[in-house]
Amino acid sequence: MAIDSPALKTRRAAPRDWIPRWSASAALRAVRATLVVPVLFAFSITVIGDLQVATFAAFGGFATLVMVSFGGGRRDKLRAHFGLAVTGSVLLVIGTAASASLPLAAVVTLVVTFLVLFGGVAGPNAAAGGVAALLAYVLPAASPGTMSMVPARLGGWWLASVVGTAAVLLLSPRSPATALRDAAARAAGALADHLDAALRGDADVATAHEAAVEAKHHLIDEFTATPYRPTGLAAEDQALDTLVGLLEWCASVIADTTREYPDLSGAPEVERQLLTETSAGLREVSRLLAGQPGAFDAGELDRRVQASVERLRALGSGDPGYVDAVHLSFHARTGAFAVREAVTEARAAVPDGRRTRLPGGRSVASLARVASPHTSLRSVWFVNSLRGAVALTAAVVVAGASGVEHGFWVVLGTLSVLRGNAAATGSTALRALIGTALGVVVGALLLLVIGTSAPALWIALPIAVLVAGYAPGALPFTAGQAAFTVTVSVLFNLLAPAGWQIGVVRIEDVAIGCAVCLVVGALFWPRGARAVVADDLADAFRAGGAYLSAATNWALGLRHDPPSPAAATAAGARLDDALRGFLSEQGTKHVPKPDLWRLVMGTVRSRLTAHSLAGLPNPHVDPDPFRRLLGDQAGQLAAWYDHLASRLDRTDHGDVPMLAPPAFPDLLQQPGASVRDLACALWVHEHIKHISARLAELVEPAAVVAAQRHRPWWR
Repeated sequence: MAIDSPALKTRRAAPRDWIPRWSASAALRAVRATLVVPVLFAFSITVIGDLQVATFAAFGGFATLVMVSFGGGRRDKLRAHFGLAVTGSVLLVIGTAASASLPLAAVVTLVVTFLVLFGGVAGPNAAAGGVAALLAYVLPAASPGTMSMVPARLGGWWLASVVGTAAVLLLSPRSPATALRDAAARAAGALADHLDAALRGDADVATAHEAAVEAKHHLIDEFTATPYRPTGLAAEDQALDTLVGLLEWCASVIADTTREYPDLSGAPEVERQLLTETSAGLREVSRLLAGQPGAFDAGELDRRVQASVERLRALGSGDPGYVDAVHLSFHARTGAFAVREAVTEARAAVPDGRRTRLPGGRSVASLARVASPHTSLRSVWFVNSLRGAVALTAAVVVAGASGVEHGFWVVLGTLSVLRGNAAATGSTALRALIGTALGVVVGALLLLVIGTSAPALWIALPIAVLVAGYAPGALPFTAGQAAFTVTVSVLFNLLAPAGWQIGVVRIEDVAIGCAVCLVVGALFWPRGARAVVADDLADAFRAGGAYLSAATNWALGLRHDPPSPAAATAAGARLDDALRGFLSEQGTKHVPKPDLWRLVMGTVRSRLTAHSLAGLPNPHVDPDPFRRLLGDQAGQLAAWYDHLASRLDRTDHGDVPMLAPPAFPDLLQQPGASVRDLACALWVHEHIKHISARLAELVEPAAVVAAQRHRPWWR
């Protein structure tokens, strides 16, 4: 069974799935597996002399060293591997007990598989370890055995867990979370350089802008390529996820500022000081994410913001340059707000040795709060967990009812080829069968040459493990499947010499598992994440528009109950997971990645703009014409977002064209705008102008996604 390592399987590698490539992480993984698995297997057979210990030590070694790659520092990896060892032990006992009865095994498999896969919402390491933990269950659940074998099986599993964890800590590859933090640090530093160049009035400010854009795109690439969304129970995971959106927003605000004011050297001193502190905040983010000590005084940034506010209050609406002063102040204060939030999230995102803290504590309530947004058929986590549970349960039933000799290979075959949609599953199933057949041929030739001679098999075992350990994410899936088949043939011939016939049995079992996957994939959510992405985009636009309208009315004093961000935040979380699920599916996407990201950032922009407005103090004043006009504009924005959403999730689009974004008049030119009105509402006015200018870029990508979601699932 070749299973793609989550830490190495990225979207950028997907177009090259058939081409071998060099990977330092895969090489380290292969070295670890080669040093550990053959040694544990030999120790279990020759010293301990127990076949159950040897079997579970070998497969436990693959689970610990090949099938999973945890992120974070050594402490995080130690904690994650300990959790995998404990979880696997519990599942091993449950699987052994359930194997006594086929109906019991079916029921237990359905529940256990769903809980293990759905538990991935707790964080990236929990998601990465799901398949490895399931191996500890399916191996005993689909194999003959009694409860008297549990101590020996646990001994083999823990032997592999302890030695494998030590090998991981000594030879640790670079984790995706570290790469994402580095990309965020680089983006923050490039944004600070861009802002500093404009403050100095440098002639090469355009070059600094290009560098900032490149760094932002690199950050987005790392974020979308990270296989699991970095949001879980740990506060730093949530902070890192939020930080990416904040930095993209900072990039947008700074780009707009320098486009309108390319030379800020002559800006009013108050605004220059505020922008200078904003740059210092960005450098603080970069330092923190790079692991350097922080030295930023957030209080000074707050004082600079207050000084900007006081300057505007001192100006009169009739003073020369008043409107331009308000406009520049908006850009400066918006950037300062975004950076203030980014510094807070960066401090929370940096590992500091206290990573046990959870939002709300280690309680059932905190677990429920993380999982509740995903308890819906609109959640990729929920549906994929349910699909996996149904597929593995069907495999257990088929293996048990058919009476195949090695039923667990049917279940493992199902687990290895199950993908996000039926078309991708079919493609992987075909490659799995081809790879297994190739592995049988190679293994048969090997066994014909060396026979069942134990010394020759012991020499062949490390070589086979080396190739199988390197394969996930670096070699074509077919090659990985072949390498694993050869490894299994050698292992089983060392346990009980049977020659090349072992490979033939494996082909039959994998074929049954692939057939189960194809049937379940075709009947259960065959489109994969394609439709869910469109639906979750619609939810995010609707929730973000409603939050924006409520926050605008709050900031204007048209409502006095604070707006709640809960719905918009939950919709954004579901969208993030759906997008990652969609990008990780194999096959042609038909929707350009930039279009998808533009839509996602459109939802982020509406949510963060609303968050900025919700953070303003409620004026507690009576409604007046100017505020009502601004409230109407926010309502029109929410209505347009709702229209955009209806094009994404309606079942019949017809030929109705997409509505153009609303065009708002300059309210400063409208009658009834008094000085009192301006002092209270100009800040809101600039927010609405800023977000309205970006609406047009959402129309074409939304039309593409809306059209693609209705394509047949097999295309």
